[in-house]
Amino acid sequence: MNAEADPLVTDPSSDAIPPARTPAVTFHSGGATLLGVLHVPAGPGPHPVVVLLHGFPGNERNFDLAQALRRAGYAALVFHYRGSWGVEGSWSWGHVLEDAAAVVAAVRRQGFVAAHRLDPSRVAVVGHSLGGFAALMTAAADPSIVAVASVAGFDFGAVAAICRADPDVRASYVEAFQDELLPLRGTSGELLVAEMEAGGEAWRLAGLAPRLADRPVLLVGTGRDDVTPAPVHHQPVVDAYRAHPVPLLEQHVFPADHALSDHRVALARTVLDFLNRHMRKVDG
Repeated sequence: MNAEADPLVTDPSSDAIPPARTPAVTFHSGGATLLGVLHVPAGPGPHPVVVLLHGFPGNERNFDLAQALRRAGYAALVFHYRGSWGVEGSWSWGHVLEDAAAVVAAVRRQGFVAAHRLDPSRVAVVGHSLGGFAALMTAAADPSIVAVASVAGFDFGAVAAICRADPDVRASYVEAFQDELLPLRGTSGELLVAEMEAGGEAWRLAGLAPRLADRPVLLVGTGRDDVTPAPVHHQPVVDAYRAHPVPLLEQHVFPADHALSDHRVALARTVLDFLNRHMRKVDG
């Protein structure tokens, strides 16, 4: 990775061999074929890998982060979960978790690593909203993930408890989820709320602290967000990770909406700085 060039404003040299590539890639999970795009940096590598997990239903796919990561020397993967955006299968929260785990495993396999000049010992997961939840859950279940970042992460366990306690709030989530189903298939607002309630405390992000205590964790909250308001989805998780503790925790709250619409450069800078500090340590 070039420590001098700023990957937010500077393209890498076009003379590097092999050149940068952006191949379409596929993965298999739960009997479905998942569609992805891999942003491979120029040069021989092996390149560290960042798996980017989008949210629900996937309107914001974080391709700006993928391009910035590639310019900084990371191979960045964006993909769709099953049952979304034309991908076969049915959508569910559980399928998102299964697909995220399957893809993280797949990018470390010998054939994929060799084809794209990747370093399977340096894999990080970065997610937004539902993807932030999935990133933390995936890292907690997979100790080989080097670093994890959650941006405006949705705390399903916390919301499940609120829904069980208040029928009106539950109904509002059924309606909100139902309104986002156009690019998805095989589910409904009612099914998604019921699955969230069934996940219960096992899906509360604060409870992951013991399994993340040995890894770098970045939590980015959003201060003008009515989807994942920081007092519900961010601050309790930060407090729990500090209390456990999670020694390599880093947290920020940006005065931004849920998509960080006016903080994309700040977000990219924060994610890159975090990964550069922790992914490079593996090099020794």
